Amino acid sequence: MGENDRLGPGMNGQRTAEPMRLFAGEEARGVRLDVFVRRMIAASRAQVQKWIEEGRVTVDGAAVKPSYRLQGGEAVNVRPPAPEPAAPKPVPLSLSIVYEDAALAVVDKPAGMSVHPAPGHTDDTLVNALLYHLRELSGVGGVLRPGIVHRLDQDTSGLVIVAKTDAAHLKLSEQFAARTVERVYAAVVCGVVEADEGLIDLPIARHPTDRKRMAVVPHGKTARTRYRAVRRFLAHTLVEAALETGRTHQVRVHFHAIGHPLVGDPLYGRCRAAGMARQALHAMRVGFRHPETGRWMTFTSPFPPDMERLIAALSENAGEEQN
Repeated sequence: MGENDRLGPGMNGQRTAEPMRLFAGEEARGVRLDVFVRRMIAASRAQVQKWIEEGRVTVDGAAVKPSYRLQGGEAVNVRPPAPEPAAPKPVPLSLSIVYEDAALAVVDKPAGMSVHPAPGHTDDTLVNALLYHLRELSGVGGVLRPGIVHRLDQDTSGLVIVAKTDAAHLKLSEQFAARTVERVYAAVVCGVVEADEGLIDLPIARHPTDRKRMAVVPHGKTARTRYRAVRRFLAHTLVEAALETGRTHQVRVHFHAIGHPLVGDPLYGRCRAAGMARQALHAMRVGFRHPETGRWMTFTSPFPPDMERLIAALSENAGEEQN
């Protein structure tokens, strides 16, 4: 993988877009150019297509169409426009910063907080908090998503990696695309999961009739979740789920598909337990290589109070949990 250049100073001190140099290996053979670039730098497909049409993306120095199919072995240069001033405003929201250095930060997002602005959430998001607490954020993700390399659902709590420089953003995105980032979730599901551990390998795509939901469909994208049963109760199980892929709502959809929907999930299964007002899902561990030093880093997050209360209540109701 070639080096990438972050946005640097230009005339009058303004930032100018210098190219990010990507290498399309054999694994990229047959992949559309716009899809490849989107995966590598975590920008929207519409945004990438616009860059390609504007000549900001070249393959081996030549301008091509967004639909160009990579052959493998090409050099892809991406020159994003200099980021505009971030539209979201800094807001002094409470934010748990687990780790921070010049390149990145790891934050512990509370349940109920959206990651980036959207209709109905313009000044109470993680982005608003990041703009207040951190001095620098990468601009690769666009105006509304500064620093955002990956997301969690609004009502999922836990660890989020944030890029502070464009170079770090690209390097982290490469790790997500290569599926080398460790992401482990804790979830409380309905029903007693019999297997001590297992692999859910079921393809996921947008639900054919309900656009707010995802679903297991025969021609969906590959989705793999490894899990192990941590504690069993009378009618519930605490599980750890490790993502091998990163599809939207993957843990929620997969456990619903095998008959064990998450407690409190409003979209999948509608399984309830006292005191849990959202899906019982927490991003408890994340591991990755530092984008500058290459050192492997692992961070963990304790259960939030609502999941602690849920587990305590299930333990009390069950007496001695099953083994």
